[in-house]
Amino acid sequence: MRHGVDTGLFQRAAHSPSYFELIRGMGDGGRQIADFCIPCNPYFPTPAMFGELAKNLEMVLKFYPSDSATIAGRLARILGLNPSTVAMSNGSTELITWMDHLWFTDSVAVPIPTFGRWTDQPLETGKRVDMYPLLESSDFNLNIDDYIKFIRKRRSRVAVLCNPNNPDGGYLPRREIVRFMDELSDLDLVVIDESFIDFVEVERNPSVASDATIRPNVVVLKSLGKNFGLHGIRFGYLVANPALAGKMARALPKWNLNSLAETVVFMLEEHAGDYAESLRLLARDRYQMGMELARNSDLTVYSSQANFLLVKLAHGTDGMALRDYLLQRHQVFIRECGNKLGMDSRFVRLVVRPDKDVERLVEGLRGFAKTRWENDNAAPALVHSVS
Repeated sequence: MRHGVDTGLFQRAAHSPSYFELIRGMGDGGRQIADFCIPCNPYFPTPAMFGELAKNLEMVLKFYPSDSATIAGRLARILGLNPSTVAMSNGSTELITWMDHLWFTDSVAVPIPTFGRWTDQPLETGKRVDMYPLLESSDFNLNIDDYIKFIRKRRSRVAVLCNPNNPDGGYLPRREIVRFMDELSDLDLVVIDESFIDFVEVERNPSVASDATIRPNVVVLKSLGKNFGLHGIRFGYLVANPALAGKMARALPKWNLNSLAETVVFMLEEHAGDYAESLRLLARDRYQMGMELARNSDLTVYSSQANFLLVKLAHGTDGMALRDYLLQRHQVFIRECGNKLGMDSRFVRLVVRPDKDVERLVEGLRGFAKTRWENDNAAPALVHSVS
């Protein structure tokens, strides 16, 4: 096997293996991976910010961080929110886990396909998960009115909505999300997962975080790791009214955030301009990458407002075979979506990356198509020679 890639890693969980799991068996080749799998921001933090972090690394690793309230208070100041409406955690999945334990008492409605923890977490704790299917025939777009009717019919007590959605990048206008929250004001909880909201460009102020703070049963989830390309630090936060946010903050450990997370949060205000520029560059890359992929007649590329693109492969193409080929032959890592509820192996999610990486991806796609053609056309000749 080229580069020592253990493709068995992909069979062990509903999510992709970590970058570290992949490169352990690849030696020096692992350092050359073009990561189209893990959604991140390739332009932020800037090299200067990484230099500042490296310079202070010994201090950051040696000393205890401040308590979570102090770090959350700083973040709230940057966001222009009341600190009592913000609770920070060691990654957004920690918040999903605690939401399940604190507020999911009976049943939860979730459109699928979406981020897997929204279905897996409540299923693991014995809740009823009412799965609302997003249809390929409708480009996986979510119809708010149909989803509300589904929630009422199923009598779900919690409703989840991801905007933009993962893995398709579908986005609903802010006014529709506000209407959704108000239509379901009698539910135990309404969760709006805005992990990818910063990448939206079709609307100037797409987030409903400030709206959540004045509603009795709404929580908005955010993921700093996805926005900043710092998944290894593990930090996310929620925004809600003071009662809900306070209940979550009290449930979380007092020192649940590490010193690296604190350091980055305290750097954000100074580098707000760099972050805004990174989002502009990523939106440019998303358009260019979408156009480049659309030139391939074997691919269907879906419209996205996130930092990834959902792609459907040609009929008869095995997404797992493509994933393994790209990783082994071109050191390109993609997300095959066959293990996502509501999807199959014909779909792959591709993170938006700069031109030079996209060229490598396209080269790999061409190589895979050529290999398939050669294999398909070699079979008859082999049969003829044997006979």
